[in-house]
Amino acid sequence: MGNRERKARIGQLLGQDDFENALETFRLMPGRQAVNPLFSFLYSGEEKIRWRAVTAMGTVVGQLADRAMESARVVMRRFMWNLNDESGGIGWGSPEAMGEITSGHAGLADEFACILVSYIDPHGNFLEHELLQRGSLWGVGRLAHARPLMAKPAAPFLSPFFDSPDPFLRGTAIWAAAPILDDSMRPLLKARLSDAAPLRLYRQMCMTQTTVAELANAALSGPLADA
Repeated sequence: MGNRERKARIGQLLGQDDFENALETFRLMPGRQAVNPLFSFLYSGEEKIRWRAVTAMGTVVGQLADRAMESARVVMRRFMWNLNDESGGIGWGSPEAMGEITSGHAGLADEFACILVSYIDPHGNFLEHELLQRGSLWGVGRLAHARPLMAKPAAPFLSPFFDSPDPFLRGTAIWAAAPILDDSMRPLLKARLSDAAPLRLYRQMCMTQTTVAELANAALSGPLADA
């Protein structure tokens, strides 16, 4: 199968109704062959395809790590390069994919969780672009819901986003904070219980419509397991 045919096949899998079945097909694919086409779909203008590419990337790179860890590291470094100013690109989808991958693979989380957290650290590799901030918050949240102890260092960097003018940043940061909530965050979240600003959040492999207030209430009510 040539590159063009492979990309078309992967596009079909990302768009099919039974995405759970599609992920089984991804698990059977040689990781090195699936990664490059998936990178291109992280830039898709279609929301469903873009987010499914994030999920599929987590599956493919996790499988790749089990067979060839160094090859998986190369993929992670490619995400990091995409987020580097020197790359000349924007890095759409890269922090989300890093969050998905580290949530699913313990070995890669051990090595790259701190890098992911650094993208929301003002003294680290903070991403200035607001759309990339949405992605980095989601990536940290994905890690936090799967591996809260590894995401705990992100806690002090999340609360400043609770007051962001962008409801997507407010809501995503609150969702990310839910599994690693500390006492200093609770008054800030209580202040958001009347924040009815809507946002869409990718959870459990589908887009969900919610509000900042709903996410704040859920975070205050206890640990979430919906990532």
